[in-house]
Amino acid sequence: MEKQKAKAVLEAILFTMGEAVEVERLASVIEEDKKTTKELLMEMKEEYDGKECGVTLMELEDSFQMCTKAEMYEYLIKIAKTPRKYVLTDTLLETLSIIAYKQPITRAEIEKIRGVSCDHAVNRLVEFGLIAEVGRMDAPGRPLLFGTTEEFLRSFGVKSLEELPELSAVQIEEFKVQAEQEASVQLDI
Repeated sequence: MEKQKAKAVLEAILFTMGEAVEVERLASVIEEDKKTTKELLMEMKEEYDGKECGVTLMELEDSFQMCTKAEMYEYLIKIAKTPRKYVLTDTLLETLSIIAYKQPITRAEIEKIRGVSCDHAVNRLVEFGLIAEVGRMDAPGRPLLFGTTEEFLRSFGVKSLEELPELSAVQIEEFKVQAEQEASVQLDI
C-alpha cells in the first residue's frame, strides 16, 4: 500500500475507534510489518505535532490512540460542560415508560400496547441514550429487545428500576383509555 494511503487508513481507524489500537492489528490492516507500521504512526505523530491542529497520536505501550492535544482542553471543557438538552414529548415519555416497566421489550410489543407505530419514539430515545438494544428475542426474525440505560436512571433520579413507582390497576386502565383515544384521533386524521 502506498505510504500516504496507509497513513490515511491508519488515521481513519484511529479516529473511528476512539481508543487505543494495537500496532499489530493496525499492521495487519495495512498489510505491513509492525516495524514499518510503527514508523508510519510516529511520522503521523510528528506531522500532527508540527502543525496547527487539535489532535495528536498518543503511544500507549504497543498501541496508538488518536487524542486531543493538551492545549485544546480549555476549549473542550466549554463544550463538555454544556448539558445535553433534549425534550421528551408525551409520546416519548409514554414509550419510555412502557419500556421501563416492561423491559426487555420489542418494538412490536410497544406498538401493541400503544396501538400506534413507535419507530420514531424508539429511535429518539436511543439517540438520547435513555434506552438501548439489550439483545434479541428468541423468536422468528429475532427482533431486537430494548431496555433502559444508566442515563435513564440518572435522568430520573433513581438508583435502580425497583425504585420506579408502582402502577395501580386504576392508572393502568387510565393509560389504556388514553392510548385508545390517541389511536382513534390518529385514525380520524
